[in-house]
Amino acid sequence: MAQHNDTGNKAEEMAASFLTKKGYEILTRNYVFGKGEIDIVATKDNWLVFVEVRARSEVLHGFPEQTISKAKAGLIIKTAENYVFQKNWRGKIRFDIIAIIVGQNFEIRQFEDVFF
Repeated sequence: MAQHNDTGNKAEEMAASFLTKKGYEILTRNYVFGKGEIDIVATKDNWLVFVEVRARSEVLHGFPEQTISKAKAGLIIKTAENYVFQKNWRGKIRFDIIAIIVGQNFEIRQFEDVFF
């Protein structure tokens, strides 16, 4: 397995643990629909939360949360629409980013409601 895949898997584990400690219930991980994938689907306080996890070892070329293109955001939204339809969810939804810097200065941050 490539090193970036290992880093991504570790980052998703850290993000899931971070969310669980904040009171989120993890419903599924790596939900796939078509060409889209959502790293984590969770609930908290009657919200269905779709989480994109981004990690970097350094920030010289930008922060992890800045690495989501409009095309990637569109795929996430389309994938989330399928999840909502499939599960017949009728409540509130939002899209969050968990940004992790895994280098010398470890940091994990959550950005809520990023796409709308």
